[in-house]
Amino acid sequence: MADSIRIHARILSRILEHAKREPLKECCGLLAGHDDVIDTIFPAKNDLNSAAVYEIAPKELFHLFREMREQGLTHLGQYHSHLHTENFPSPTDVAQAGYPDHAYFIVTLLPDSPMPVRAFSIRDTHVEELEILSV
Repeated sequence: MADSIRIHARILSRILEHAKREPLKECCGLLAGHDDVIDTIFPAKNDLNSAAVYEIAPKELFHLFREMREQGLTHLGQYHSHLHTENFPSPTDVAQAGYPDHAYFIVTLLPDSPMPVRAFSIRDTHVEELEILSV
């Protein structure tokens, strides 16, 4: 994976908006696009309804991947929020990372965070921050 990820500015805004709409539980969703540029967001339901972890139900994942395929999109990443901590992958995030070639976007709801949205590559428990290139 490259050391950066390209994403439309409006998608970054929608990720942040989703997190702010769900301040009591981690929000989550999938990101897709064309030519390695994320241009589509698929908000999902946190099936665990938890403030500490998230999970997208298998049935919803199946539906979202089908929708991506029907729209001719490529799955390029996923996102979730951290309510009370910095937006760096937690041990749980790292352990559950199942897409080594995709970007993991994490939003923090901490009010004074200099970077409310960050992106990471997680491969075999190795975490590397990606530069977000807004296009």
